[in-house]
Amino acid sequence: MAIFRHSGEVSEDAKGCVVVIGNFDGVHKGHQTLLADARKMANQLDTPLAVLTFEPHPRSVFQPDQPPFRLTSLRAKAHALQELGVDHLFVLHFDRTFSLRPAEAFVEEILVADLAARHVVVGWDFCFGHKRQGNVALLKSMGAKLGFGLTAVDPVMTGTGAVYSSSIIRKQLRDAQPREAAALLGRPWEIEGRVEKGDQRGRTIGFPTANIALGDYLAPAPGVYAVYAGRDPGVEHGEETHWAPAVANLGHRPTVAGVDLRLEVHLFDFTGDLYGETLRVRLIDYLRPEKKFDGLDALQAQIALDCGQAREILARIGPH
Repeated sequence: MAIFRHSGEVSEDAKGCVVVIGNFDGVHKGHQTLLADARKMANQLDTPLAVLTFEPHPRSVFQPDQPPFRLTSLRAKAHALQELGVDHLFVLHFDRTFSLRPAEAFVEEILVADLAARHVVVGWDFCFGHKRQGNVALLKSMGAKLGFGLTAVDPVMTGTGAVYSSSIIRKQLRDAQPREAAALLGRPWEIEGRVEKGDQRGRTIGFPTANIALGDYLAPAPGVYAVYAGRDPGVEHGEETHWAPAVANLGHRPTVAGVDLRLEVHLFDFTGDLYGETLRVRLIDYLRPEKKFDGLDALQAQIALDCGQAREILARIGPH
């Protein structure tokens, strides 16, 4: 999958696509249905399928003081879109200057002049442009004049009659329900980040960990999780991630008077060096809340129990 960070620098072979527009935070099953409809249209038109998204997420621009909320970083989003068969990803930088662009200018300058979109696919409630003045009706009208088609996809419902939404998934993760979140996502939720040097206490008690800061990710319920972890080869290389079973603690490490929120991952039967590498960590199941122990011996004993429980769960559940 080719990734373009500026619409004005799109190569000729990436123009004329079916273009799906949206933030796609989580790339959940509702998003996947929209993409599947777009793929059918691309096949009918014999043209590539592309996604147009925005970085950073507009909410972080307009509400910078709010706690981190993202389900997917750009890198994780790219992984998910690639796995769904998207051919090109257009990433537009979003800031307050961009938000002032009139809806008509967005269509004329980006969709038509830069991307030469052949067909545009959006959700039924899609709004865009300054003060959200652009909508499906405007896209349809301008498409008829400027030569591109439009499909507006209706809401996708869950089995319980609710609309698939990133907000529901965020609540499930905060409520320590990674399995329920995975059911809506269509895959386990994951955190991706660079492995940093920590306190290196884990190796002194026989459980070395790879430490990852959450950054802009949503903070799920603190505690211990059964996870799968894999080194990220990078979307641009087109290689698959090889997943390994692991256990992870997400929290402040009260036993050792920790302060910052950190994800610490212990990969089973692994002896290599991961410092500086990008690690993908998929939350499979929630084992227990984080707690303070009476010293490192008690902590060591509990981690051994956690590892045994995680191994049993992961032997039954795969990473996908």
